Amino acid sequence: MNDQRKIAIYSRKSKFTGKGESIENQMSWCHDYIKLNFPDISSEDVLEFEDEGYSGGNVNRPEFQKMMQLVAQNEIQAIVCYKLDRVSRSLADFSEFRKVLQAKQVEFVSITEKFDTTTPAGKAMMDIVIVFAELERATIAQRIRDNMLQLARSGRWLGGNRPTGYKSKEIVGSRTIDGKTRKAYKLEIVQEEMEIVKIIFQKFLEFNSLTKTETYLLQNHIVTQTGRKFSIQSIRTILKNPVYAKATQEVKEYFESKGAEVCSENEQFDNKHGMMVYNKTVECIGTSNKERPMEEWIVAVGKHRGMIEGADWLKAQRFLQQNASKSFRKPKSNIALLSGLLFCGDCGSYMRPKATQRKNSDGEYIFNYLCEIKEKSKGQLCQMETISGNQLDKMVCEEIAKLGNVENGYIKMLRGLQKKIKNDEVSVQMQISALCKQEKELQKRIENLIIAISATGSERTHQLLAEQIEQLEMERKNIFEKIKEQETVACVKTISNEEIERMQQYLADFANAFQTLGIEEKREALRLFIKKVVWDGQQAHIYFFGHTNDEICWEAKQAATSGLQTRSSCISGPRKRPAGPSRSRNRWTPPTAPA
Repeated sequence: MNDQRKIAIYSRKSKFTGKGESIENQMSWCHDYIKLNFPDISSEDVLEFEDEGYSGGNVNRPEFQKMMQLVAQNEIQAIVCYKLDRVSRSLADFSEFRKVLQAKQVEFVSITEKFDTTTPAGKAMMDIVIVFAELERATIAQRIRDNMLQLARSGRWLGGNRPTGYKSKEIVGSRTIDGKTRKAYKLEIVQEEMEIVKIIFQKFLEFNSLTKTETYLLQNHIVTQTGRKFSIQSIRTILKNPVYAKATQEVKEYFESKGAEVCSENEQFDNKHGMMVYNKTVECIGTSNKERPMEEWIVAVGKHRGMIEGADWLKAQRFLQQNASKSFRKPKSNIALLSGLLFCGDCGSYMRPKATQRKNSDGEYIFNYLCEIKEKSKGQLCQMETISGNQLDKMVCEEIAKLGNVENGYIKMLRGLQKKIKNDEVSVQMQISALCKQEKELQKRIENLIIAISATGSERTHQLLAEQIEQLEMERKNIFEKIKEQETVACVKTISNEEIERMQQYLADFANAFQTLGIEEKREALRLFIKKVVWDGQQAHIYFFGHTNDEICWEAKQAATSGLQTRSSCISGPRKRPAGPSRSRNRWTPPTAPA
C-alpha cells in the first residue's frame, strides 16, 4: 500500500533579518529534491516549516515543535532538510529526534550530505557529522564570548535603550594602522534625570517598599523620561541596574558570589566609575528580551561615572530580594467581571476590583471597584468615587441579557445605522453618476485629439497633441479609480432588514445562554460586545463595539437590587463628558460603596 502521509520540509536560520533569503534557498533546493525523488507527491502534500532567528543549540523552536507534533500524529512520512545542522547542532537533541522518527517510521533526508540511515555505516556517519556540528556551535559560542570579554574590558556602552539618567556620547575607540579612528561610545550623565534616579534609590531605601516609592513619585508628579508615570516594574528595573553603582570591592565581591564573570582588575574598582554588564539579556522574537541567569553575565567597570554609593546599591538589592521572597500577595477578587474593561472617568486609569471578607444577601463576597491612580496616590491625583462591584456587574449583565430585545438600544442603533447607510447610498450613486459623466467627457476629448493628430502634418503640433492626450488619459484613469472605489463602498454599505432580524435572533440566543455561563466565560463573553465601561462618579457608561456616532444614545429600563428604587441605565456611544455630574432622572445611578 502506498504511503499517504505528507512530506515535511524544515529550514532554519540563526539570525532574524525579516528577509529570509537563506530560508528561501533552503526551501527551493528541498522542493527540487522532492520533485526528483518523490515524483508521486503533489505540491499540496508538501508541508513547509520555517524557523528564522533561532539557534541550533536546542529544539525549542515553534515550527520545529509543530512539525514534530504532526510526526507524533503519524501524518509525516519523510522530513527533508538542506543540511543536518538545520535540525540541530546538539548530539543529544539529534539522537532523540532520530529515535522519534524511527518509532514512527519517518524517513530523514539531508540533501547535501546524502545519508542512508538504513545502514550502520550511514548511522555512524550521521553521528560523526552531528558531533562536528556541535563542536562548531561550541566554538562559535566561545568566540563570541571572547569578543564580549574584550569589549567588556574596554568599559564601553554597546548601545540599546539608554538607562534613565544617562545618554550615549561618541568617543574615539581605537586607531587603525593607516591612522583612521573607530567610533566607540560611553555613557554621560543627564543631570535632571539622574536626580530622579537618586530620589528613587533614596525613597526605596527609606520605605523598603516599591509600592510606597511608587506612591511618593505619583504624589510629587515625578515622571519617566518619556513623560509617563513610574510603575512598580520601571522602578524595580532602575533599582536593579548595576550601571548606577559605584565600582567598589564590595560590589565586585557581590557579582563574584552570584557566579558572574568579573573581568576588570582590582585597581579599576575606584569608587568613582559605574558598572557595566554584558550578555545580560537574550533576544526574543515577538516578545520583550529575557534576562539571562547572573552566572552568564560579564561584569566590568565602565567609563562612566557611578552615581549611587556601592553600599546603598547593595542594600537595595537585599531589600528587593527580601520583598520577592515574601509569601504575602494582595488578595484579588475572583468574581469581578469588568476587570480590564472599567475605566475612571476622571483620570482615565483602570478601576480595579478590591475584595472584602464580607458577604451580601446572595452569599457573594462583597467587592468594590476603585481607581488605580487614586489608590496609588492616596487620593491626591484622583478623587473618583468608589463603586460597588457586585451592583455594577449585575447591572451590566442585565443590559447584556436585553441585547436581543426589539426595543433595546442596540437594535435601534442598527436600525438608525441602516437608515443612514441608505441615505449615504443615494449620495454615493450620485457621485458615481457624476464621475461616469466626467469620464465619458474625457474619453470624447481624447478621441477628438486623436483625430486631430491624424489630420495634422506638423511634427511640433503632433507632439503637443500627444502630450495633451497623455495628460487627459491620466485624468481619466484617476476618475475611473474613484468610480471603482465608490462602487466598492456602495456594495459594502448595505444592511438588509433580514440581516438585522437575523442579528437580533443571534443576540437573543446569546442573551439566553449568557445567564448559564461561569465567571470566566462571562468575562470572555462581555469582551465580545463591550469596548469599555466608564464610571464618572455618578453614572456608568457602556461603550459597545461599533458605536461611533456621537448622537447615538438610548435608555433601557433597569431594575436595581437590594431594595433600591427602579431607575434607568444609559448606554451611550463615544461622546464628550459633561462639565458637571448629570442629574438626569432617566439614567441609572449605581449606589456608592460603603466606606
